[in-house]
Amino acid sequence: MQLLDFITIAVFAAGVVIMGLSFSGKSRNMKSFFAAGGAVPWPMSGLSLFMGFFSAGTFVVWGSIAYTSGWVSVAIQWTMALAGFAVGLFIAPRWHKTGALTAAEYITHRLGTRTQKIYTYLFLFVSLFTTGAFLYPVAKIVEVSTGLPLNACILLLGCFCILYVTVGGLWAVMSTDVLQFVILTAAVLIVVPMSFARIEGVTEFIRSASDGFFQLTNEDYTLGFIIAFGIYNAIFLGGNWAYVQRYTSVASRSSSRNVGLLFGGLYVVSAVLWMLPPMIYRLIDPSLDSIGAEGAYLLMCREVLPVGLLGLMLGGMVFATASSLNATLNISSGVVTNDIFRRLRPASSDKLLIRVARISTVLFGLMAIGVALLIPKMGGIVNVVISVAALTGVPLYLPIIWSLFSRRQTGTSVITATLSSLGVNALFKFVMPSAGLTLNRAEEMILGVTFPAVILLSFECYYRLRKAEAAGYGEYEVWERKNETERQNETLTRSSDEDNAFSRKVIGIGIASTGALITLLGLIAPTGRLLVIGIGLLLILFGLKIRRHKAVNKK
Repeated sequence: MQLLDFITIAVFAAGVVIMGLSFSGKSRNMKSFFAAGGAVPWPMSGLSLFMGFFSAGTFVVWGSIAYTSGWVSVAIQWTMALAGFAVGLFIAPRWHKTGALTAAEYITHRLGTRTQKIYTYLFLFVSLFTTGAFLYPVAKIVEVSTGLPLNACILLLGCFCILYVTVGGLWAVMSTDVLQFVILTAAVLIVVPMSFARIEGVTEFIRSASDGFFQLTNEDYTLGFIIAFGIYNAIFLGGNWAYVQRYTSVASRSSSRNVGLLFGGLYVVSAVLWMLPPMIYRLIDPSLDSIGAEGAYLLMCREVLPVGLLGLMLGGMVFATASSLNATLNISSGVVTNDIFRRLRPASSDKLLIRVARISTVLFGLMAIGVALLIPKMGGIVNVVISVAALTGVPLYLPIIWSLFSRRQTGTSVITATLSSLGVNALFKFVMPSAGLTLNRAEEMILGVTFPAVILLSFECYYRLRKAEAAGYGEYEVWERKNETERQNETLTRSSDEDNAFSRKVIGIGIASTGALITLLGLIAPTGRLLVIGIGLLLILFGLKIRRHKAVNKK
């Protein structure tokens, strides 16, 4: 990387911080800080969901699979698209109908305070380690690309995320998500044509690919794995507390449905665009081993991108990945404030609750930084943490999703399903291999998906045979209908209108400024000048159009 790349990253980082800080006065109460006043336009929420699901694994893990196995990497990510469609059609509208501010609030009213406490502590514990595990690889990318010390990268990135989430709340998170999406998409649209040009076109790419390169499955990633992974993604996307925010912060059930459908549509296209560069790089250098293949995407970018644009691409990758950290920080703060502190101090004012929300964001973020700093000293803990996160996804989230659609599931049944599934998954992951019984990827994924489903189905059949309904379900229905009536009678307040308009203004300025930066970089680019300048000018026009758009989403 050259000096101009570092300058580009610095300008981008400063822009994101300024964008987040501009929302410092928009969080007036709990609903505005954690649900953006229920007034977020669904395209904005859908893009934020898309970026929140994004991680360094997209380019590192899936990019490595794209380099070694080809189109299998696209098939794996298409399961995420199908998951988005399923969530949009079925799960997201159901979450919106509950009217809950957080998933923990829903659990309290539907399954009881004891159940809510257990799930809250499980969620916060898992989130602490997964947030640290997300932060570490992002910092690693920065370390490798810039030469800065790893611990310095962790501290800088961690404090960066804490700063604008603490000040701006969900408005800041979602608005910066949109800007990061635009920047990353622009960078990819530049990389892909220049990559094809490097190998003399699409025809040469198809002709030179190895046998089986365009197959959708292989020995490691079988059809069974693909199906189980798709189910896992649907459950994780539909039940993760940070993602639930994206469905409940829009104005209507139809808008929440559109959030999921937009996510699915974006993954159909992006899975192909993102995986093409590492696939193409295999034709340039087929000698990378499994470790080297993890850097295939960055190596392709370094091969073709002009000076300055490599910094833009790296900045887009890093801060887009940071979006998942921001979403977790915001929802974890919401759980602490809304579902722990407010129960202890029910008479707290909005001003006090916002102060607690910001303090808890800082404290949770600092603990996550601590986990990330300890990872190098724990020897292979990254893989362990990521494995634990994957194994906990279905046990944690499927029982709650099931309860959305069932009148019979109780606090006892969902807790039993969660804890027993966590125990069985941990047993087969960490204990049974020492006894000579090791599950392959497909078997591990199928076990993680099917075991909690079997437990919940058994409870459902048992309660049905007894013609039993969950105790307190009638009271829950009253609470839900009350929330739904309040939503139907609500109109966007003047402050919500102003927040929407202000958010469009900030996003428009950010996109136009990014377009101007790309255009300037294109003017000095030795290759691909017309492509880079063209995309830069399109972003300027797009940003100005958003900036001047005056319509308010009242749906």
